[in-house]
Amino acid sequence: MENNKELRKWLDDFELNHPLVIAGPCSAETEEQVLKIAHQLKQTDTTVLRAGIWKPRTRPGNFEGVGALGLKWLQKAKQETGLLTTTEVANPHHVELALQHDVDILWIGARTTVSPFIVQDIADALRGTDKTVLVKNPVNPDLSLWLGAVERFYTADIKKLGVIHRGFSTYEKTRYRNNPEWQIAIDLQNKFPDLPIILDPSHIAGRRDIIFDLCQTALDLNYDGLMVETHYDPDNAWSDAAQQITPETLDQITKDLRIRKVTDDAAEFKNKLSTMRTQIDVIDHQLIDILGKRMKIADEIGALKKSKNVAVLQTKRWNEILGKMILQGEEKNLSEEFILRVFKAIHQESINHQEKVING
Repeated sequence: MENNKELRKWLDDFELNHPLVIAGPCSAETEEQVLKIAHQLKQTDTTVLRAGIWKPRTRPGNFEGVGALGLKWLQKAKQETGLLTTTEVANPHHVELALQHDVDILWIGARTTVSPFIVQDIADALRGTDKTVLVKNPVNPDLSLWLGAVERFYTADIKKLGVIHRGFSTYEKTRYRNNPEWQIAIDLQNKFPDLPIILDPSHIAGRRDIIFDLCQTALDLNYDGLMVETHYDPDNAWSDAAQQITPETLDQITKDLRIRKVTDDAAEFKNKLSTMRTQIDVIDHQLIDILGKRMKIADEIGALKKSKNVAVLQTKRWNEILGKMILQGEEKNLSEEFILRVFKAIHQESINHQEKVING
């Protein structure tokens, strides 16, 4: 699959002068709603109309989609507007119905991606078709699981493939509904540079006021497109109301987004960039050296605790460190979220070193 240009060709065939825009409601609610949104989106840069037909919910009793009836509404919207259509499929029966209603792009949801058995069943159901498949990242931050799902479709001879980055669940409280974990998506891009990647800012944000910032970050990271939940009356949507925006807002967002160049050939730019990257390399080496020294002290602490039969974890001391580092981080314009992530990793490595000494 690596460096296979077929993966990107389906995207290039659109001949767009802007990133691919997939938009539409979280859920298809009524025929009137789907058609009204489709016609409004036709006036924007939207190429593909999205709508959830089957809505997997964490707990029963919530709205779980209109089911197969909604496929007829998508089909009618496609006929009236010329927009391509896409919806989520979670089993082979969904695939069969979507194919019958000429859905152009099928996406695999985050809850489905976590199950290799279900992914394989869907891949087998699509074998022999020319449909485009987009695979959302799994609920948890697991790059191998994400890539494994893509590879199952590729092995089933589905060449029109892409991924959707919709963020990852976390037990920690953050400003996002699902933490973006940008590094995981970057690692995916580095491993498979020809695999198109699309951002789903709606599920990352969980609220509409930070949709633009997420979209801009994605474009800065060379993403190929955006999937944005859009509704003409977001506050009264039947599902995920807080994260949906109006077609008018989507239109303004796409106008305001800045498309970055991949690079600049000017000698001055290249020289300045090279100098600053060298500075970064020097600092990175210093960071590794400092961390190594810190862990050497952790080994010594472990030896001292072992001699006095003292427990490794000292919660009071850890909370004091964390509090001080958050305050110092703020002075250096470092976010609390970043400080927490870095120092929790450092703390865990310190614990590992001490336990190795104590139990070694």
